[in-house]
Amino acid sequence: MLIRIVKMTFRPEETGHFQELFEGWKPKIRGFPGCRHLELLHDVDDPRIFFTYSHWDGPADLEAYRVSDVFASVWPVVKGLFAAPAEAWSVDREHLLP
Repeated sequence: MLIRIVKMTFRPEETGHFQELFEGWKPKIRGFPGCRHLELLHDVDDPRIFFTYSHWDGPADLEAYRVSDVFASVWPVVKGLFAAPAEAWSVDREHLLP
């Protein structure tokens, strides 16, 4: 399993707009083959910062999403709302706490 974390910093006036858009997009992303989990997290100290936290069966599934029509319809819109470039990490879980 691959875990993907994407940090997005929005212009202050766009945070509500992004949240509305995400509500419409999340079923499409969650339903994409290989996506096992998707969450939207919101920074407690900076209301402009959001993170997506997703689980994918593997790197090929994430890449298939990144070249899909779903991604092509989401990313250009989201990117246009940013105050700073997005940051992204693909990670493996090393230890699962009991």
